[in-house]
Amino acid sequence: MSQEKTASAGKTSGGLMKKKWYLYLTEFFSGMSVMAVELGASRLLAPYFSSSQIVWTIIIGTIMIAMALGNIYGGKSADKNPDPDKLYARILVAAVWIAAIPFFGKFVILGISALLVVTVNTNFLIWAAFITCMVVFVFPLFLLGTVTPSLVKYTVDSLDDSGKTVGTLGAFNTIGSIIGTFIPTFVSIPAVGTAATFLIFAGILLVLGLAYFLVNKRGAVRSGVTAALFLVCCVLSNLMGFAFWEKDLVYEGESVYNYLQVKDDGETTSLSTNVLFGVQSVYVKSGQLSGMYYDYAMAAPLMTGTANDKKDILVLGMGTGTFAKQCINYLPDVTAEGVEIDDKITYLAHEYFELPEDVNVTTYDGRAFLNVNDKKYDVIMVDAYQDITIPFQMSSVEFFRLVRDHLKEDGVMVVNMNMRSDSADGINNWLSDTIASVFDCVYTVDVSGATNRELFASDNPDMAGTLVKNTEQLSDELLRTMMGNVSRGLTPYEGGDRILTDDKAPVELLGMNVIDDIIQDELVYYKERFNEKGFQGLLE
Repeated sequence: MSQEKTASAGKTSGGLMKKKWYLYLTEFFSGMSVMAVELGASRLLAPYFSSSQIVWTIIIGTIMIAMALGNIYGGKSADKNPDPDKLYARILVAAVWIAAIPFFGKFVILGISALLVVTVNTNFLIWAAFITCMVVFVFPLFLLGTVTPSLVKYTVDSLDDSGKTVGTLGAFNTIGSIIGTFIPTFVSIPAVGTAATFLIFAGILLVLGLAYFLVNKRGAVRSGVTAALFLVCCVLSNLMGFAFWEKDLVYEGESVYNYLQVKDDGETTSLSTNVLFGVQSVYVKSGQLSGMYYDYAMAAPLMTGTANDKKDILVLGMGTGTFAKQCINYLPDVTAEGVEIDDKITYLAHEYFELPEDVNVTTYDGRAFLNVNDKKYDVIMVDAYQDITIPFQMSSVEFFRLVRDHLKEDGVMVVNMNMRSDSADGINNWLSDTIASVFDCVYTVDVSGATNRELFASDNPDMAGTLVKNTEQLSDELLRTMMGNVSRGLTPYEGGDRILTDDKAPVELLGMNVIDDIIQDELVYYKERFNEKGFQGLLE
C-alpha cells in the first residue's frame, strides 16, 4: 500500500469517516448548497444589475470556473495529502463566507459599481456583474468544488468497486443539486428571503463540518471560531435591505420573481423592483394625473371609436394598476383587466396602491394568457418591459401578431418602451420595426422628462385623427391638455427590416447598449467630479 493510501486509511479508520453514508451526505449537501448559492447569487445581483440572460450567463460561467478550479485543486490536494481534516476545514470556511454574503455582498456590489462608473464606458452591466461574481462567489464555490475529488479519494477502497462508488457519489451530488434548485426558488426565497436562504444553506455546511470535528474530537478551537463567525453573520444579515440607504420604505420584500420595495412620501406611493434602474409604478394619492407615461398611454382608448363608447382594456404587465385606474377614473364607460405574472405585486397593488377589487388581475404570463383567451379588446397595453429584462417572448413578431388578433376592428395596442435611445440600432427601433411589420399604422411619442417612449399601433389609418376628435369631447381640462400634447407629439413611424422573432430576439444585448448610454448620460457630473478631485470629489 502506498504512503498516501496508508495516510488516508489512518485518517478514515474511525469516527464518521469510517462510515460511507456520511461521505455521501457530504456530497449530497455540498451539491445542494452550490445550486442554492447560484440561485441566491441571481437574487442578490438582480436588484442592482437586472435578472437578464446576460447576468445569468455571467453567474453560471463564473460558478463553473470556480467549480472546475476546485475540482483540479481538490484532486491534487487529496493525492498529495489525503487528510479529511483539510476537506472539512474548507467546508467550514465556505460556510462562513456564504453566510457573510447577504451583508458584505451589497457593499461589494456598490463599491464595484462606483469604481466602474468612472472607469468604463461600455458594457457596464457585464463588467459589474462579472467582477462582483468573481469577488463574492468564486472563492466559496471553489472550496465546494474540492469536495467531490476529495471524497472519491476517501471512498474508493479498490479498483474493483471504484466505478460503483464514484457513480454513487455523482448520484448524491446530482440529487442534492436538484433539491437545491427547487427549494430556494419555490420555498425559502419567497418565504424568508434571499439573506435567510444563504444562511440556511451555509448552516447546513457548518453542521457538516462541525459534526466531523466534534465526532473525531479535534479542531475544537477552529470549530468554535467558525460557529461564532457564523452567528455574527446571522445577526448582520438582517440589519439592512438591498437599498439600505433608503429611509422612507413602507415595504421591502421578495417574491418568486422580484425584489420589491414600496415608498410613500405622503403625496405619492411608488413601487420599484430593483435598486439601480428607477421606479416601475407611481400612484398619485390625490387622484390627479401621474405626470408619467401612464398619462401618455391614456391616448390609446381615445384612438378608437368615439369618446363615449364602452371600451374594454387589457393590460399585459398590470403592475400596481396605475394605468387601469387612470383610464377608469378619467374616461367614461371603461372596463379594465390585467395580467401580472407576480402575484405579490398584485397583493401590493391592493394593499398600498388602492387597486379596486373589481379590477380583475390574472396571475399569468402575458403571452400565455393570450394563447388561452379568445376575448377581443379595444385597447391592449403591453407594459412588461423592465429595464434590460425585456421578455423576448413578448417582443417578437409572433407575439405582436397574437396581440393584433385579440384587438377589435379598430383596436389599438400601446407599448411602453422605457429605454429611449437616439441610437439607430437601439432596442426601441428593433421593437418598432417588428411592430410596424404587423400593424398598418404606427405612431410614437416621447414622454417628457423620462426615458420612456409610447408606441401606438393599429390597423385603423385614422387613429391620430380619432384622438383629436375624441380629445375635443373631454370634459376634464387637465386630461384634454395632456391629450393635446400627446396628439401634437405623435410621430408616424416607418418600419424597417430589424425584425425580432421567437427564434432570434437579442433583446438583452440591445437593451444593455441602451442602458450603457443612459448610465453614461446620468454620470457625466460624477465623472467630472472624479477627474477634478478623485474619489474625494465623489464623497463630497
